[in-house]
Amino acid sequence: MSDPDPRLSRAQARDLRNARDLEVHVGWLDSITGTALGVLAVASGIYTYLGVSSLLDDTGALSVFAALAYSVAVSVGIFVFWSYLMRLLPAVRTGAARIGLLLSMALGSVAIVAMSSWLNAAALAGAAAVETHLARTVQDYQTALERADEITQSGQSLARDVARVRQSFEDLSQQEATGQLSGFAGQGAVFRLLQQKSDELEALESQILAQQPLVEQAFAEGNAILSRMRALTVEQGPVEQRSVPFSEEAVRLANVITQMRQLSVASLVNRAAVDLTDAVVLPQLDGSRQTTRDGQQATIDSVLAVLSQRAETLQAAAQDVLAMTPPEDISYTPISSADAVILYAGNFVPSWAGAIAIDLLPAVLVLILAVTQAAIRAGRDGTASEDSMTLAELRAALAAARDLDTGAAPPPILPSPADPPPKD
Repeated sequence: MSDPDPRLSRAQARDLRNARDLEVHVGWLDSITGTALGVLAVASGIYTYLGVSSLLDDTGALSVFAALAYSVAVSVGIFVFWSYLMRLLPAVRTGAARIGLLLSMALGSVAIVAMSSWLNAAALAGAAAVETHLARTVQDYQTALERADEITQSGQSLARDVARVRQSFEDLSQQEATGQLSGFAGQGAVFRLLQQKSDELEALESQILAQQPLVEQAFAEGNAILSRMRALTVEQGPVEQRSVPFSEEAVRLANVITQMRQLSVASLVNRAAVDLTDAVVLPQLDGSRQTTRDGQQATIDSVLAVLSQRAETLQAAAQDVLAMTPPEDISYTPISSADAVILYAGNFVPSWAGAIAIDLLPAVLVLILAVTQAAIRAGRDGTASEDSMTLAELRAALAAARDLDTGAAPPPILPSPADPPPKD
């Protein structure tokens, strides 16, 4: 290269040399940029093909051709898009043109992510995302099963409240049999009323206790199904094949949870508590004298008051169980690898980053070229064209000048032999 003109300042000479060095580097890098961009576009197309293939149910030749055509279109689109920007964005000089091309680059980047990057992510982490969906479903089912068991066991615990109320009526009936309540010993009207309610509560208690083995059996069955579902989640082999038996187990578990909800006796105890006072068959007073019958009636009124209090207590306990939040209705929905990657995107940030980077990495190259070209133009600003000429360019210019200075006049045009001689 020619030395800078001595008329240039030291700073201008330094900037000019820097611009020339950058031009040399850009020229060398330009020889490999196309190849590198093509490799990135082909790699993105391959992963796009894998992602599209996972979305197509059919595995025939037409589906393979469709996936291949889409991936080729993506590769060509990425290559052309970034080639345009690498050539045009560094070359523009006005601010409006730069802003316009930057907006175009942003819009094109969004389009590339929409048509390619999410499919690349599906190819990179699709199987793991589906397994995450299976594991999350197992967790939801386990929560629902445990909640259903908690509510059902709370209903079973009402048996103790029923037993306590029943025992109180049995104690009162024993006291009436010895004459400690009405003052008249024997099994009269008051005794029969107390025994009637005691028998009703005993039948309710027996019904509740009979449910306990069914509740335990249903919970054990649910846990066994959950174990099989967990095994399918981590089992070796294609996740699509494991999804079929997983779906079948999910249906069975949903039925078990529904069964456990139906085994809850809280509503039964609530109705029994209401009937405890509403459905009272008062026995006929059987005292031989009026004073005896008056004593029996007074005792029955007291028993009814106690009965109402016990019923309210029992009903309140049943209402507490009924007020418990029921388990959520869980239903397993099979999901494709692409949808799973989007649904659980937060769990696969590295895969998403890699999928997007392979498509948008050329944007960094575009910005590097734009900055470099701006630095080259800044280094050449303020210098005449002859100051920035290289030695080879100067030699070519001098040779052209010599040819112009020493060149002979153009030869005269001789008449053709066929033309007639000029007339005087």
